[in-house]
This record gives sequence, structure tokens and C-alpha cells, in this order.
Amino acid sequence: MKRIFIANRGEIAVRILRACRELGITAVVGYSDPDRSSIAVRLADEAYRIGPALSSESYLNIPRIIEIALQTKCDAIHPGYGFLAERAEFAASCEKAGIIFVGPRSTVIELMGEKTRARQAVQNAGTPVVPGTLRPLKNLAEAQETAKSFGYPVLIKAAAGGGGKGLREVQNASGLEEAFRLAQSEAQSAFGDPSVYLEKKIEQPHHVEIQILADHHGNVIHLGERECSIQRRHQKVIEECPSPFISADTRAKMCDVAIRAAREIGYTNAGTMEFLVDKDQNFYFLEMNTRLQVEHPVTELVTGIDIVKAQISIASGEPLRLKQEDVPFNGSAIECRIYAENPESNFMPSPGKITGLRVPGGPGIREDSGIYEGYEVPLYYDPLLSKLSAWGHTRKEAIQRMARALEEYQVQGIHTTISFYHRVMNHPQFLKGVYTTSFIEEYFALANITKPHESDQIAIIAAAILEFEHFNTATETKVQQSGTPKNLWRTVARKEGLRQ
Repeated sequence: MKRIFIANRGEIAVRILRACRELGITAVVGYSDPDRSSIAVRLADEAYRIGPALSSESYLNIPRIIEIALQTKCDAIHPGYGFLAERAEFAASCEKAGIIFVGPRSTVIELMGEKTRARQAVQNAGTPVVPGTLRPLKNLAEAQETAKSFGYPVLIKAAAGGGGKGLREVQNASGLEEAFRLAQSEAQSAFGDPSVYLEKKIEQPHHVEIQILADHHGNVIHLGERECSIQRRHQKVIEECPSPFISADTRAKMCDVAIRAAREIGYTNAGTMEFLVDKDQNFYFLEMNTRLQVEHPVTELVTGIDIVKAQISIASGEPLRLKQEDVPFNGSAIECRIYAENPESNFMPSPGKITGLRVPGGPGIREDSGIYEGYEVPLYYDPLLSKLSAWGHTRKEAIQRMARALEEYQVQGIHTTISFYHRVMNHPQFLKGVYTTSFIEEYFALANITKPHESDQIAIIAAAILEFEHFNTATETKVQQSGTPKNLWRTVARKEGLRQ
């Protein structure tokens, strides 16, 4: 492989580009108009405009991407994650054009992308699945009958989807009709397919995934698990490796099941088997992500294996360089996804210009980023800015390092989720490793997020007292002359960035 076209943007484009650079491969980047001045474009060996801001006319424009890749004589296309990464038609277009797709075959992507077919496929390998339908529901009547047989609560889920889109939780029979209709509508909008299926809701679930690598020579290994239970709107926001919840016995069973399922479907390249684990450590297949995961850095920090380089090596036809017994597992790692969102306004997106930036560093800290001071965060795409990861010899050390790094991380001009993550790192349930997918809803309701922390209140009061004393000693004469003293609370509150 001499030249790779990177069909993505932001931090993941930079991540792939750096792997290419280290391998001596020419990195060709495609960009949309808002990303013309992005870090990926600045670092690329070559960069070409794909199209305007809309994803449908740029990062989702398959003919245009294939055209540029062919014109620039690229051997392969790396899709990163999101956009076209799990689109079977994109992988098929690459195959038809004679371009290597850095990922599994299009037929495998199609199989695992249709959730009910995926459930059937992994069951053939002896993988336990969440009780539910093994094919899309025909109509509302079938959904009602099925839900009644399983018992509430249940989940209505998009057959072609993921990432929480087209998903509705139903607590009782009275809410099923509306949830069924809304899930179908959102599935059609997000995936162009209104098909939905039904699953029994697992109570107090943990979301645990197994990272695998599989080559074209029949070799399949796992790189351990990641705990991904801290989620907002069914989207992961904090991940760690290894899981603080599952036992060594459960871990071994899950990894074995993941490898057998990958062999059953003929999987190649990097992929992730995702599971729900109940409070008794029974685990059930949820879905397979046939691509590089956002949270792959924590696995890289613990194993020392560069997953992106492994992807490229596998796509080139090389056999895996490691056997399972050779995979090292050292320490613990945590990742926080830094979003341009305002935690005090229900995590609403916060696009705009970054007017100041201070990036953390020091022992055990890794930052995967696509931003810089002066960068304009666009409205058009996912608000992920960067991924901050921390490694430690123990989970406690990894948490301490993450908390320290979050304190150092400064992004000015826009709102970010940094302050929220700092609160999570200090939360007793997180520190104990006892949390489920409802962690944020349980412990961080909007009222709690917006309420200033007690230590913050003390600091503000102390600052007000100091301001008052300074005011009395330095400007007493002026105050007497004007007769209009300052509103000191307002002054300090403004300085501290608080609402008055």
C-alpha cells in the first residue's frame, strides 16, 4: 500500500493520517468547504475538496469520493468511523472500483448492519442474544403481541440502525403504539429503512464490548474489553479498559464468544462485538460495529497495539503479527469524549470559534484532537472536538490522571463537556466502578448539572470577600465622592462566568 484516501474528518482523520505517516504511506485527505482549514488538511500529504458543507454532498457522496480516490491513484480508502464506515454500498463501490476498503467485506457489513439478521448469525455460533424478535416486525399488532409475551419494559429498535437512532423504550402497553410509530419514522429518516424489531429491556445493564482483529488467513484474536456504560441519549461519552464490573471468568467467556462469532460470519479487519451484561453477569449480544471504534485509544493504551496500523496491515493482506497469548494487558485507561456542548443547557451543541486553547499533557495522557486556537467549530457535523485519554498502572491512577488533565484542559469561546466529566471523575459511584447505562440519568439530572458545586460556591464567596476588602482599601475615597458603590456579587459572578 502506497497511498490511502482518508474519507473522514476531524480527530479521526488526523489519527489515520498519523498512522499512514509512520508507515511511510502517502495520506490523501478529502474535505468539505467548512473543513478547508482543518488540521487534517494542514497535515495531509495531499488534500482535495469533496463538496460543500452538507454531508450528503461531501462525506456521504460515494461517487465523488471514489472518483477522487481513483484520480489520485490511491490503493485504499480508510473510512474511519461514522459517515460511510458501515455502509455496505460504499465498501461494495470500493471493491467494484478495485480500491481496497480498509474494513470487512461489503457482504459482512450488510449482514451485521441488519440487526435481526446479525442476531440470527451470531446465534449460530452459540452467542446468547437479548430475548426479542429475530426479524423485523410486520406491523403494530405483531409488536403488541410480542411485547405482551416478553413482558414490559421493552425496546423498539431500528433494524438497520445504531447509535441510539430509531430506539424507543416502552414501559407499558399504553405507550407501545406511539413508540412504534416514532421509531419507524426515525429509522426511515436516519437509515432510509423503517424496519424495526423488539427486544426485552435488560434491567440495570452494563454495556461491554470486545475488540477483535481478524486477518484474511483465518487468524482471529481479541484485545480485551471496554466498559461503555456511561452514556447520554444512548451515545457513549466515557469508556474504560478493562471493565471494573465484569469478573475474569465473565471476561474469558465473552472474549471466547466474540472470537467464535467473528469466525462464524467470516469477519476480517478490526471490529467490535457489543454486549449487554446484567447485574448477575449474564451477557447478551447487542450488535457488531464493523469498523474502528471512537473509543479505540483506551485499548491501545492498555495493550500497546496500534489498531489503525493493524487495520492497514490486514487490509494489505498481511497475517496478524501476534497470537492471542502474546497480547499484553497492562494497567487501566479511561477516555472522555470532549464535545462542543453545553452541559448546563441539556447538552445542546455549542458551535463557534475557539478563542483560546490549552491542551493537557504529562505522564499517561493522550489527546486525539482535530481542533486548534482560532478553529471554527461547524454546525454541520457531530460536535466531537477531541478525545482525552488517561492511562495508569491502576484504575485509581488513571482516574487521578484524568481528573488532573481535565483541570488543565482549557477551551475558550465555546461551551464544552469538560467540566461535566470532571464531576464524573469525582463521583462516588464512578470511583467505585459501580455504574450502569442509566448513570447519567440517575446521578446527573439537569438540575444537578446546573447547580454550582459546593466547593465552587465557597470559592466564589471567598473571592467576593477579597474583592470587597480590596475595594474598601483601594477605592474608599472614590466611593465616598460618587456615592454609588459597585455591585460586588455581580462583579465576581461575571468574572466567574456565572448566571446572575
